[in-house]
Amino acid sequence: MRKALDRVAALVSPMLKAAPGFEKHLSGPVRHALGYCDGLVASLPGPIDINRKAFASDPLVHALFATADDIDQMLGHSEAVRDFLEQPSSWDSPYFYAMLAARRQQKKQLGIAQQGDVIRNDVPQLVLYFSNQTLIEPSCELDATRLGLRCKALESLLLTFQSHVQALQQERDDLRSDLSTARAQLAGLRTEAGDREREIGTRRLAELDAKLRQTAASLMPEHLIATLADYLNSPEPALHLTPVSITVDRLGIVSDDVGQEIHTLSFPELTARDRRLHLVTLVRISRDEALEAVNMVRDQQRRFMLI
Repeated sequence: MRKALDRVAALVSPMLKAAPGFEKHLSGPVRHALGYCDGLVASLPGPIDINRKAFASDPLVHALFATADDIDQMLGHSEAVRDFLEQPSSWDSPYFYAMLAARRQQKKQLGIAQQGDVIRNDVPQLVLYFSNQTLIEPSCELDATRLGLRCKALESLLLTFQSHVQALQQERDDLRSDLSTARAQLAGLRTEAGDREREIGTRRLAELDAKLRQTAASLMPEHLIATLADYLNSPEPALHLTPVSITVDRLGIVSDDVGQEIHTLSFPELTARDRRLHLVTLVRISRDEALEAVNMVRDQQRRFMLI
């Protein structure tokens, strides 16, 4: 709780910690948000193995990557994996765990399909594929990965609220600028315009002043604490998982048929700070395979620089 409250002050506003009732009013909401983040992380599926064997046997892994080589490319380019492998703690186990996130994409195409006993060309098809595969919080211990994800989940909530505060600050600054401009214009109207124009200018000035006062009041520490408490007590709109099920064949073509090569993929999608949906699941990865992939990518980069 102490670390979480310190993080609240660091991310939202350092002034909050000095405000009366900071800990009193936020301890309960922060505890609620931490519990919500715990439940969110606990509901993640997996861990599933990510390797070439899984690409051939696991329909979800097969859908996540276009080719088995793309697994090596993801591992080799991952900054989180590279940083983890440089730590002595990565030597504690032949495997490590992480959360895999990927963006679900779909595209329409015309392809070949069998309809009954007839093979037809130019059949409209919907193809499922994934992009931006990312590994988060690698660790030799699954519990350590889950703990790191819980901290990141809380941080995501706080950063979303921070964006709200920054938007208010920008609105306040814009209103100050508009108010200054309106005052200058009104001063000119007193000598160049009639009563009607002065009345409109005065009304506009009063409206801007009222909006500025309201926005400035919402940025006061005591008001921010109350707003943040309400936000942390209801974090679901800002951070949640949505279950998804899609039936596809081995080529990723969405299908309603039932057959040996047809599989229903079930996974949760995370809605977080950037509002984009990401498939998320816990994964297990071989340390040796990850190290080999990192060295391969580094060699590719050196060769490219030499050429």
